[in-house]
Amino acid sequence: MYQKIKHTFQHTAIYSLGNIATKLVGIVLLPLYTKHITVSEYGILGILEVTLIILTQVLSFGQTSSYLRFYHMEEYASKRKSTLFTIFVFLFIAESLFIGLIWIVSEPLSQCFEQSHNFDIYFKLSAWILFFRVINHLFLTVLRAKEKSHFYVFVNLVRLMTGLGFNIYWVAFAQLGVRGVMLSSMVSEGILVLILIPAILRDMVIKLNLEVLRDSLVFGMPLIFSSLAGMLLNVGDRYIIKLLLNYDQVGLYNLGYKVGSIFNVLLIQSFSLGLLPLVYKAYGQTGDKRYYSKMLTYFALFLLWTFLGLSVFSKEIIQNFTLNSDYWSAYRIVPVISLAYVFSGANWVVSLGLFLKKKTQRVAFNNILVVLLNIGLNFLLIPKLKLIGASIATLISYMTLYLLSYYSSGKYYQIPFENIKLLKMFGLSLLLYCLSSIVSDGNMLWSILIKMVLLLFFPFGLYFLGCYEKNELERIRMVKFSNIIQKFRNR
Repeated sequence: MYQKIKHTFQHTAIYSLGNIATKLVGIVLLPLYTKHITVSEYGILGILEVTLIILTQVLSFGQTSSYLRFYHMEEYASKRKSTLFTIFVFLFIAESLFIGLIWIVSEPLSQCFEQSHNFDIYFKLSAWILFFRVINHLFLTVLRAKEKSHFYVFVNLVRLMTGLGFNIYWVAFAQLGVRGVMLSSMVSEGILVLILIPAILRDMVIKLNLEVLRDSLVFGMPLIFSSLAGMLLNVGDRYIIKLLLNYDQVGLYNLGYKVGSIFNVLLIQSFSLGLLPLVYKAYGQTGDKRYYSKMLTYFALFLLWTFLGLSVFSKEIIQNFTLNSDYWSAYRIVPVISLAYVFSGANWVVSLGLFLKKKTQRVAFNNILVVLLNIGLNFLLIPKLKLIGASIATLISYMTLYLLSYYSSGKYYQIPFENIKLLKMFGLSLLLYCLSSIVSDGNMLWSILIKMVLLLFFPFGLYFLGCYEKNELERIRMVKFSNIIQKFRNR
C-alpha cells in the first residue's frame, strides 16, 4: 500500500515541477505587471482570464475526462487510437466553429464595453487561445493516461518559457499592456500544439467511431456542468465584484486570490493530474480503500502546512513581489482563500467514490448546488465586507462542497477516512496561524523568526497529537538511519 502511495506522490512531484514553473513565472511577472499595468487594467485582465478558464472547461465538453476514463477500461483497449482520433476531430470542429462565431459577434459585442476597440481585439485573441488550449488539454491528457509525466513537464516548461519571453517583450518593451499578455498566451499555446502533434499522431488511427463518441459524450457531458460549476466557484466572484464594486477591486482581489491559491497549482492540480489514472488502476485491488484513505491523510497534511506558510507570510509575499503599493492591501484575503483551497484539494479525494462508480451526475449536482450558494453569499457579503466578504463566501462554499462530496460519495463507495486525524491537523494549523497573527505587528525580524518557528513546528506538533502510526514512525526512523549510513559510505 505504501508503495502505491509513494508512486502516486512521485508522479505528483513530477507534475508539480511543471506547475511550480507556472506559478514561478506568474510570480516573476508580478513586478512586471504591477509596474506596466494599472490596478484597473489588471482587473480587466482578471475578468478575461476568468472567462477563458470557464470557456475552456465548457468547450472541452468533458472529453478529456472521458478519454482518461475509457483509456483504463478493458472494453475500449482495442479502440484507443480510434477513440483519440474521434474525440480530436470532434473538438477541432467545435473549436473552429467557435472561432467563426466570435469573429462575427466580436465587434458588436465589444460596443457594450468602454475601450470597445481593445475589447474587439481581446475577444478575437481569446478565441484563438481557447482553440489551442482545448486541443492541448486533450493532448496532455494522453500523456497523463500513458503516465509520461517527464515529457508532460518538459513540454509545459517550453510553453512557460516562451510565454515568459513574449510577456517581457510585449508588456515591458512594446508596452501593449493587456493585449501583450494575451498575445503571449496565444503564441505559447500554439507552440505547444506544434510540439505535441508529432508525438500524439502515433497514438491515433484515422477512423471515426461514432459509437465511441456517443459513449464519450454521455460520460463527459454531465462533467460540463460539473466543470462549469467548479470554475464559477473558483472565479465567478470576479464578475460579482465588478458588478457591485469596480475594476480596481477586481484587480486587488485577483492578486490576493492568485497568491492565496498558489498551492492550487503547486499541489492540488499536480495531485489531480497524477491521481485519477492511478486511482482507476488501484480500484478493486486488495487494500484499495486503505490506499485512498491514507492518500487523503497525507495530502491534507501537505495542504494544511502550505496554507499555514502562505497565511503567516501573506503580507511579506505581496509587498515583496509588487512594485506598486496600490496592490498591497490584497494580502488580507490570502489566509481565507488559502484555507478555502485546503477543502478544495481534500474534495478531490473524498469524491473518488462518485468517479469510481461513474456517478458524474451527482458530481455535477453537488457543484451546481454549491455555486448557487456561493453566488448568494457573494451578493450578501460583498456589499458589507467588500473583498473579505467575497473570500469568506469562497471558504464557506468549499467547506460545503467537501461535506456534500463526503456524504454522497460514501453512499456509493464507503472509504474509511481518518477523520479524527484530519480534525487534529486542521485545528493545529488554525492555532498556529492565530499565534502568528499576534506577532505580525511587532519587530519585523523577530516576527519573521517566530513565524518560521511556528511553521516548522507543525509536523512535530502532529506527533504530540498522536497523528502518526507506529509503522509510519518506523519508516521515518529508517529513512533517517539510511541517510546517515549513505553519508558515511560517501566519505
